[in-house]
Amino acid sequence: MLFSVCMDSLFIFLALAQILVGLYLVYQAIRWLSYVRRRAATDPGFYSPRTAVLCPCKGVEPGLERNLTALCEFDHQNYEVFFALASESDSAAAILKRVVAGSRGKAHLIIAGAPLECGEKINNLRATIEQLPTDFEVLVFADSDGRPGRSWLRKLTGPLNDSRIGATTTMRWLIANNNEFASLLLAAWNAPIVTMLGENTAKNFCWGGGTAIKRSVFEQSAVLEEWQHSVSDDYSMTTALQRRNLPIVFLPECLAASFVETDFAGLMEFTNRQILITRVYSPKLWLTAGLTHLLFCVTILLGIFTTLKGLLAGHPSMQFAALTFLPLLLAAIRGAIRVTAALEMLQALKSQVQQQAWIHLVLGVGVPFLYGANFIASAFTRTIRWRGIRYELISPQQTKIVTP
Repeated sequence: MLFSVCMDSLFIFLALAQILVGLYLVYQAIRWLSYVRRRAATDPGFYSPRTAVLCPCKGVEPGLERNLTALCEFDHQNYEVFFALASESDSAAAILKRVVAGSRGKAHLIIAGAPLECGEKINNLRATIEQLPTDFEVLVFADSDGRPGRSWLRKLTGPLNDSRIGATTTMRWLIANNNEFASLLLAAWNAPIVTMLGENTAKNFCWGGGTAIKRSVFEQSAVLEEWQHSVSDDYSMTTALQRRNLPIVFLPECLAASFVETDFAGLMEFTNRQILITRVYSPKLWLTAGLTHLLFCVTILLGIFTTLKGLLAGHPSMQFAALTFLPLLLAAIRGAIRVTAALEMLQALKSQVQQQAWIHLVLGVGVPFLYGANFIASAFTRTIRWRGIRYELISPQQTKIVTP
């Protein structure tokens, strides 16, 4: 009896704490949406620096050719695209050569060679930058799985006209290519990351699939040196910029759509990798986020247990059911706010975003449980698998290639 009372009291305490945190996060999400709308109304101006768009590639993925073609069709006049592969034998080589040959603007294919003591993506980027002509003023980093709109580059580079800015960045919005549960869950898992970026430039981080930086700032911040033994291009660039106290501006108007299809194994590989990289490169964020998600999961599971226990014992349990439901409702409200932003930022894909809005309201409330599994998994290993290569992340400055 005493144990039951203690369990009930513990649940009530945890549930009330989750509700208070949830209300605060809804308030923050509303403020974030306001920032998104203000940014969307901002004119990027006429700044048109000579720009190099860098896109490292490996392997064939759904929609690859369309994604790469989109990088060659920006309305920014003064730019060239540099695709990079580790080897000409890569399965994506034929597609890349076709895209380069058919590009209306200047496009190039760089063969970087095999990586040594760093990630293949970083090796591709390093080799490309080292071969760039000196007249390129701005470097823009893009991923091969993103499909940005025509004005993306102009909007991403425009704010760099302000010399006080270290870099501009954006984030992906995943759209499932099929109705497989794993693909839908991955889209829901990714969405909360969008609201981690916002108006506070000191707390922002660079995303490797959409970041613009002046070449002079890139060199002065010693990003290439930071990359030397790294597997995470974006975390390492963020570290280099933060070391010099340079602001990173989030541009939600540059939100990039990414079309995904995966199975359960691919879902767990991707999500576990992201969280393990966070553990190695941003341990404070990893610990804070891990405790937050795990406490949410414990609260919901304890609420379900307490409610069912009361019902089976014939005791009134509606108060426990309500306390269990409210944190889930607040999570769904935050999901709806993110979808609202995506609908407004991705006008060309509005119908597709709208069709999948339900996953952020329904599946989204269960996403913390997947995050919880990711955090637990990341606590017991330092090995990731990324596009067929296994890496051991010894530290932010030391990466071991386990299987090339």
